Amino acid sequence: MSAFNHRFVETNGIRMHFAEAGAGPLVVLCHGFPESWYSWRHQLAALAAAGFHAVAPDQRGYGETDKPEAVDAYSVLHLAGDIVGLVNALGERSAAIVGHDWGAPVAWYSALLRPDLFRAVGLLSVPYIPRGPMRPSAIVKAVFAGRMFYQEYFQQEGVAERELERDARASLLGMFYSLSGDAAPNERWRYAFGPDETFLDSLVVPRALPTWLSEADLEFFTGEFKRSGFRGALNWYRNIDRGWELTGFLDGARLAQPTLFIAGEKDAVIEFYADACGALKNNAPNLAAQVVLPGAGHWIQQERPAEVNRILVDFLRSL
Repeated sequence: MSAFNHRFVETNGIRMHFAEAGAGPLVVLCHGFPESWYSWRHQLAALAAAGFHAVAPDQRGYGETDKPEAVDAYSVLHLAGDIVGLVNALGERSAAIVGHDWGAPVAWYSALLRPDLFRAVGLLSVPYIPRGPMRPSAIVKAVFAGRMFYQEYFQQEGVAERELERDARASLLGMFYSLSGDAAPNERWRYAFGPDETFLDSLVVPRALPTWLSEADLEFFTGEFKRSGFRGALNWYRNIDRGWELTGFLDGARLAQPTLFIAGEKDAVIEFYADACGALKNNAPNLAAQVVLPGAGHWIQQERPAEVNRILVDFLRSL
């Protein structure tokens, strides 16, 4: 998009693409699944106007950034290392980091591992979840016994790729609609489904686009995944247990930086992570605000850009 500057840097052994806008204190915006830098199109402009240097990368496996083939090249240490390398490549010594969906763990791991570099953390949709004593896959099996949790489904190499890539546009539209605040109650995403169902069975593809998503927006996302496929993005899920194995030294760690949390009232993620939402003040003792926007769904910064922009700018200016 011509409104933003697009560049590439070498970081952590990969070539990373990012969009940027503005000048001032650095704010790194980390997207989630299945998205790209474009998820932050509304925030890039708003943060630039507020006096910040906003940078939104395509993360490892996405968009125009490199997509290593090996599954184990997508651990949380790789993902955090990519962002550290990005900040260093920009010549900065301090940054605020904001993450949505999968970008939220990237943000908090970056902050936990490099508190000297990341001075503040914004989490959208996914609350900070400290590493605990149980392997994540064991927790999932205990909680969703007899049903397939979507993360388990994505961990089956090749299965979700074939399903999602059959019609990338319909797959993306189903996810964008069913996880949004626009979805009717009987059309909301089912994050755990029967063993004889597939992931797309848990979604509804609407006849009309959600109010917050234009045809041009959907075509951009579709073009990105038609070019890259879904494998790199799905490999993040295939490293959930590996991330737990690699980070025993962070067991029970609290997030010390000033922290902001924003979610939508209708976001299914705050339903299955309800305990972490309730414990957020304890786990992030410098929590500045915990905001739930009525009627909004999972794609919070795209569904409610004006409100999210205001909250983000207020938080960043308060630092």
